[in-house]
Amino acid sequence: MAAPTVLQRSVVSPAGRHSASVILLHGSGDTGPGVRAWIKQVRNQDLAFQHIKIIYPTAPTRPYTPMRGALSTVWFDRWKISDDCPEHSETIDSMCRVLTDLIDDEVKNGISKNRIILGGFSMGGGMAMHLAYRCHRDVAGVFALSSFLNKTSAVYQALQKNESVLPELFQCHGTADELVPHSWGEETNNMLKSLGVTTSFHSFPNLNHELHKIELEKLSSWIVKKLPMETAVSNK
Repeated sequence: MAAPTVLQRSVVSPAGRHSASVILLHGSGDTGPGVRAWIKQVRNQDLAFQHIKIIYPTAPTRPYTPMRGALSTVWFDRWKISDDCPEHSETIDSMCRVLTDLIDDEVKNGISKNRIILGGFSMGGGMAMHLAYRCHRDVAGVFALSSFLNKTSAVYQALQKNESVLPELFQCHGTADELVPHSWGEETNNMLKSLGVTTSFHSFPNLNHELHKIELEKLSSWIVKKLPMETAVSNK
């Protein structure tokens, strides 16, 4: 039996008592430290909070079909970068299991699932949507920046018969995105909304496939809204 995959990770610890966590997944070919440094460059500071730990895992290296099978740090494989082709379900499903171990680590550290947010940029946002809406519907929220789901996504199929309350989705997308067209993100948002997900969708004019300072400020505010600081309960 193969040894379980343990993901390398970069962590921004909370300044005070740790009571919530965010798992932020990078885009294809990037790393945890890479997307953390990119966010820091755009904001001129880390994404950091008094009570929330930010975890930036790095995807394992695997052959990536859109790069003609070259090795890349990707969360899953794709037949091609398109919203109109089947998903590579085998690699998506196996990564859901690997990332579940990361969530379980936080729960073992005393952080309940409803105090965890899952999200990411590009492919990382797609992975987060699979992880939350198929496997962990009890997390506090999901965010997807410049991301999309395929038209026949397993996420949509999983939500067809859902009757439980679903995590809220925060989505951002640049209107000038040439890699993942804005319309793919919009269609993903509309589809999830039709399946019972509470969503918000923020468009950024003239933004390509990249991060923006205002986008990250909106995300930061949304994270604090979903994961407010807990008031200490005094023992009387």
